[in-house]
Amino acid sequence: MYDLLIRNGKVVDGTGNPWFYGDVAVQGEKIVAVGRLDDKRAKRTIDAEGLVVAPGFIDSHSHSDEALLINPKAESKVFQGVTTEVIGQCGTSAAPRVEAAESNWDLPRWHSLGDYLDLLEKQGVAVNVIPLFGHGNVRRLVMGMANRPATAEELRAMCQLADAAMREGAFGFSSGLIYPPSSYADTHELVAVAKVVAAHGGIYATHMRDEGDNLLAAVSEAITIGEQAGIPVHISHHKTCGEANWGKVKDTLALIDAKREAGVDITLDQYPYIATSTGLKVIVPQWAHADGVEAMRQRVSDPQIGAQIRAEIAAQGYRWDWILVASCRKEENKQFEGKSVEEIAAMTGQAPIEAALELLLAEDFDVGMVRFAMCEEDVELVMRHPLVMIGSDASALATSGPLAQGKPHPRAYGTFPRVLGHYGRERGVLTLEAAVHKMSGLTAARFRLWDRGVLRPGSYADITIFDEERVRDTATFVEPHRHAVGIHYVIVNGQMVIDQGVQTEHLPGKALRRRP
Repeated sequence: MYDLLIRNGKVVDGTGNPWFYGDVAVQGEKIVAVGRLDDKRAKRTIDAEGLVVAPGFIDSHSHSDEALLINPKAESKVFQGVTTEVIGQCGTSAAPRVEAAESNWDLPRWHSLGDYLDLLEKQGVAVNVIPLFGHGNVRRLVMGMANRPATAEELRAMCQLADAAMREGAFGFSSGLIYPPSSYADTHELVAVAKVVAAHGGIYATHMRDEGDNLLAAVSEAITIGEQAGIPVHISHHKTCGEANWGKVKDTLALIDAKREAGVDITLDQYPYIATSTGLKVIVPQWAHADGVEAMRQRVSDPQIGAQIRAEIAAQGYRWDWILVASCRKEENKQFEGKSVEEIAAMTGQAPIEAALELLLAEDFDVGMVRFAMCEEDVELVMRHPLVMIGSDASALATSGPLAQGKPHPRAYGTFPRVLGHYGRERGVLTLEAAVHKMSGLTAARFRLWDRGVLRPGSYADITIFDEERVRDTATFVEPHRHAVGIHYVIVNGQMVIDQGVQTEHLPGKALRRRP
């Protein structure tokens, strides 16, 4: 007798193969049979007639590192059908870090990646976790926020930290080349760290140096790192920002295709929105971030240096009506959440640049933003590409409690149902099979997890069951803390996390460690 038998479903197995009607049987943590199982019995049976049975979705680009310790239920993700998250993105990860590193939350202390993964397992977590370590973390540990090339000794120290993180189970490393201190590294430094990671069979994921005017050069650097280090390259949230740059993804995708044809291992991920989200402090020139927040405060406040900073911000030509403040920490500034910088400027009687800098200064530069910067044609073109998988670029949030603050990007709640509903069912950008593959089997294969991301005997029972005609995102930029609809069941390692549309108390996720 099976533990669980899912009957009569429209099975989309995650490989990209055509759907078929069938049953899926689960025993313990594993799928043990797929097909017509009419004569079999189980402790629990789910009638999935009229529903799609698919592998649990794998969020290929997540920032849930701390969020999973704050709220292990990962609510905004599991209600989308997500069963696994790839964390440690954009050069910033939970570890390695200084043990007493500052945090906005009262969390246990940890230092190494192994410590963090042990902490997750001890606490329990609703989803599986695939960890990367951040290049920014190892650079900060060795060099602080120094804006200069690493010395040979410093580079050796970074490589030692990289080696330790890989031995503790990291699947690779990430860079955030618009975020100091990762952005202060040259290509030589990144290649050196990448060689250490490559020796362990890891991957290099990159938030590139530029996603606008210099997009092609940024892609070329990522490819160069892959070629020189002999490491698989994964380009994060591929897009092009700014009206003058729309359409450039045709050229980048052509370059990537040509390089892959020549033997360079490259893949990409994407979130299905035309707006980005990051910290508002990215408007401040990178050089002004050197040596930390207080040094940046002094530079912004200095009459001469501040004038240079303002001139460089002005030269970027930002559409201030396209930049929304997503989150503030101080109560007196929460009135600005959900407002554009242009609106805040009108409210405060300042020019937009001054309004933005004044808010940053008041919040110690910790202000979240949403920026509308892409076009739908580019989003759809990238989505169709066979090398592109789906990632939310968001942390797990919740509709109540400490993770329910602000006006975050709706991708935290809506990414995967939006691909299925808006871009799949309504726009016809992807077939059902292609959409599920990009959200499961493709990502599992990229991280060499051969027993996840597909529905086949021997695979872990990470399963999402949804209504193909009803699944959709409901989160908006005005009301982002809204769960998706149409996801009926979510099963992680054989246990129910979403049961008939309601989250259970089960925390069956695993902290996955790369196997040699």
